[in-house]
Amino acid sequence: MSPERLSFVIKIETKRSRPTVSCDRTRGNTLGKGMIVETDNVEKSMTRLSIRGPQAPPDLSARHRAYTTNEVTKGVPTAVVYCEGNFGQTDGKTANGLVRHSQAYRVLSVIDSELEGRDSGLVLDDICNQIPIVEDLEAAVTREVNIPDTLIYGMAPSTGKLSLSDREVVLDAIALGMNIVSGLHEYLGDDPEISIAANAANVTIRDIRKPRPSKDMRLFDGSVSEVKAIRIAVLGTDCAIGKRTTATILARELNACGIKTVLVGTGQTGLMQGAKYGIAMDAVPPQFCCGELERAIVAASRGDEPDVILIEGQGALSHPAFCTSAFILRGSQPHAVILQHAPKRAHRCDFPSMPMPGPKSEIALIEAFADTRVIGITLNHEAMKDAEVDRAINRLSRSLGIPVTDALTRPEVHLSDMVLAAFPQLRPVPLVAAE
Repeated sequence: MSPERLSFVIKIETKRSRPTVSCDRTRGNTLGKGMIVETDNVEKSMTRLSIRGPQAPPDLSARHRAYTTNEVTKGVPTAVVYCEGNFGQTDGKTANGLVRHSQAYRVLSVIDSELEGRDSGLVLDDICNQIPIVEDLEAAVTREVNIPDTLIYGMAPSTGKLSLSDREVVLDAIALGMNIVSGLHEYLGDDPEISIAANAANVTIRDIRKPRPSKDMRLFDGSVSEVKAIRIAVLGTDCAIGKRTTATILARELNACGIKTVLVGTGQTGLMQGAKYGIAMDAVPPQFCCGELERAIVAASRGDEPDVILIEGQGALSHPAFCTSAFILRGSQPHAVILQHAPKRAHRCDFPSMPMPGPKSEIALIEAFADTRVIGITLNHEAMKDAEVDRAINRLSRSLGIPVTDALTRPEVHLSDMVLAAFPQLRPVPLVAAE
């Protein structure tokens, strides 16, 4: 360890204290009183093996079926999410997703100096979640009794690579004995400096996007057609538009209705959140994309025997920068599609010269490309006031003739009703009182 890093570790150890937090809803600040957050060093006690791809911490599905971070408390590795300058923004979608829902990690805080002092739930959804936003790694660590188990890189930059300043934060976290989780296209475990530091500190680097070796991948063989569950893909008109969030909420609501539902993840954030089945589609060679997704769906069918399998979408079928939607439609062979759309988004994310398509043209493309049907629209309400959401719901439902809702601002039952209207056979049979 370098003298600078050793000095940093000593400084942290001497400053750590035990503050507590609560929310001031009027200002959105995190205050020094209220809820005490305990820590569990579960991940630190795990054997230090090289972890790659979608492998998650120990399967917690039997004990933790919660869908909000605050409900996941014991037996789960603790984590600090690094999202400097991007929390609540498009490139911060990984951090945004983890704050809203995580079964695999218990998020203690988010690092973003531009929003320091705010409650992360209030920033995202105007709902206090007791997860504070702090200035830097030092602040995140010194507020805890024990060093957090994990630093999660919570950004998805268009470059897919680590910046020089972010690299220093990762190395500082390793020096403190924290495991690293990254969804970047650049594999941190293959970086000589980071790998050497991790080995010396006896910590794990988990590169979510790192796929299995090609020799272990499989081609599409049609076995998905034997899956009995109804398969629904949640696609979108753009990337970073809320497909995963909608799919997560829909899975929760269907399960609450007694309709056993499993979500198959296809991106780094869903796998970080603890998706039991899935694959980081954009890191798989095209030849194997359909087969690898088919593998995950068949595994979900055999392992959980669900009534419904939801498939998280990626990009957009009409988007020239992404191929993943095509592979998702081919590999999952969905019976239906739910389409996520942002009415006020003027152009494609990161492509200011590329206008957004309307849902009507995207629906036509999806239904021409695959033997499926779009059963509903879900909205991303970015830049919209509540009255504008109402108008968009009414306008689109009339013009398209299908249900429309907003997963985050409208009752969640509207999502399950959308599915039940298309597949009435899923409705639970009411119990008949014995005579």
